[in-house]
Amino acid sequence: MPEFRTSDNLRLWYEDQGDGQPLLCLSGLTRNSTDFDYVLPYLLGEHRVIRLDYRGRGKSQRAPDWKTYTIPTEARDVLELLDELGLAQVPIIGTSRGGLIGMALAMLAKDRLGGLCLVDIGPELAEEGLDVIKDYVGLNPSAKTYEEAALERATLMAGFDNVPADRWRDEVHHHYRETDNGLVINYDARLRDAVLDGGTQPVADLWPLFDALEGLPLACIRGANSDLLTPETLAEMARRRPDMIVAEVPGRGHVPFLDEPEALEALNEWTMLL
Repeated sequence: MPEFRTSDNLRLWYEDQGDGQPLLCLSGLTRNSTDFDYVLPYLLGEHRVIRLDYRGRGKSQRAPDWKTYTIPTEARDVLELLDELGLAQVPIIGTSRGGLIGMALAMLAKDRLGGLCLVDIGPELAEEGLDVIKDYVGLNPSAKTYEEAALERATLMAGFDNVPADRWRDEVHHHYRETDNGLVINYDARLRDAVLDGGTQPVADLWPLFDALEGLPLACIRGANSDLLTPETLAEMARRRPDMIVAEVPGRGHVPFLDEPEALEALNEWTMLL
């Protein structure tokens, strides 16, 4: 199993597949490398695809101190992974939290970033979406089996239309473990402490991080029904970066699966610039 040790001696899991232009895929807050299972077949062949499970998520080790579940620390982990792999620079596909880490890297270590595709994330986060995240982060689902959870997803996932039942079954297998006592989340429950603690801090101005992406190939893929990235924020991003590739995926909320035609077209256009 591919893994490396961080500078604070934490074991992190990653997957490294294919040949060609390297791409680093960074997932959402509570999620893991399986976020990119659906788009992976479209990327392999032309690209070397590297996927990381953040500290405390998926197959990576839980941190002794939940206060290290922060974007700056996770950005440092990314840089240490690049060092481990001997990669001087890499473009990033960043879903939600992964996009925030990508923007942070543009400020902290721009020379290591070869481009950024933001997936349903920007420098302003809508309160509605943040409230939804705070409601579920760190908590096990009420469903007791994968089948129950898949059926619930079909009705509870706001903004998602016409999603096949097998896709919801895949999703619950990716993000929960089935036990004798029901389903449990596939990440450290103390991530809730980190998120709620962050909510007590003053809201940071993230626009300087976005502006630091100047000169890099940039794309943004938004779920048309997203509750986290508003149309107004996306419009301001496009105003500041008229060359940014923009796609909106109909029938998707936060976040698109990335194998939708609109997402694939944007990814293809973006990778042509790398």
